[in-house]
Amino acid sequence: MQSATLATLVGPITIGIVTIAAAIDLDRRRIPNWLTFGAWLAALPMQAAIHGMTTGSLAWLYGWLAGLAILLPFYLLRGMAAGDVKLMAAVGAWLGAGMVPKIALATWLIGGVWALALILFTGQARATLSRVGHMLLSMAVQHRAAPTQREARTSAGSLPYGVAIAAGTLAMLFAGT
Repeated sequence: MQSATLATLVGPITIGIVTIAAAIDLDRRRIPNWLTFGAWLAALPMQAAIHGMTTGSLAWLYGWLAGLAILLPFYLLRGMAAGDVKLMAAVGAWLGAGMVPKIALATWLIGGVWALALILFTGQARATLSRVGHMLLSMAVQHRAAPTQREARTSAGSLPYGVAIAAGTLAMLFAGT
């Protein structure tokens, strides 16, 4: 197959990856390593076939690193699960470093709107604002970023963020950017 023909498969394959990840995350509330690492590894021969071994390998690596780097701080602050970070890294390996910031922005917007709607729908707005205020005050006074075990247990809930990553990826792919 010619590299131009292979390049047309990158979008549909990525759509398949994020759709499967979203479905599994909704069902099991986790994204499995076989999917994230498998997607990441499968992107290498595709990138090499499209761009040549050296350029393709670098595109694959830079995309993976960009995807990892953009969500890793949220994982380190306990605001996101590792599977979400690995999924974004795999998306970066498939679509390239240039697409990662666009997908991340779309993902954050979609995830934020979803979280806000969920908080309002479940009547958790006042409790959530109280927790956020307490967290900010604790960070300012005690100079710590991570919540304690007791604070973590009183969370308003979590979102299967693989769904937001899938939606952000689809939005950017269909936006044609």
